Amino acid sequence: MADRLWIMRHGEATPGFPDEARRLTTRGEDEARAMGRWLASRDDIDWGRLKVLASPYVRAQQTAALVLDALPDEVSLDTLDIITPDDSPEAVVDWLTLESDEGPLLLVSHMPLVAALTGLLAEGRAGAGVGFVTAAIAELEADVRAAGCARLVGMTTPSSLR
Repeated sequence: MADRLWIMRHGEATPGFPDEARRLTTRGEDEARAMGRWLASRDDIDWGRLKVLASPYVRAQQTAALVLDALPDEVSLDTLDIITPDDSPEAVVDWLTLESDEGPLLLVSHMPLVAALTGLLAEGRAGAGVGFVTAAIAELEADVRAAGCARLVGMTTPSSLR
């Protein structure tokens, strides 16, 4: 059976420098909470196997923590250093193919990586990615987490939940 992979862009963040220290705005916090409630409402997720990995940047860590607040207690958050804004989507796919365990996975990251990664997984080309508004989640399923081997099942945004 194909495993689910959710790729999420962080919620709306404040401008500023350094980039890795930017924090969520109040709206960004609300977006993350809404997406957490949406995930929590699903009955097709194996919570005991779900892994949540976030970029080390503050806004991605905040987003992931707010999403986790809505999920069952057995779901925990880990950091993945290779999913910052300018990291290589190919490197992430290599990691997914070689190092990630089986089971559902939520990655919380940034543009342009989230778009390029989604395109690479679903279409085999990083340039084929979809647009991501803040806190959007692309849902993919794949028997093998490799370039061109996933199917984009859907895209959910905070505004689509209203």
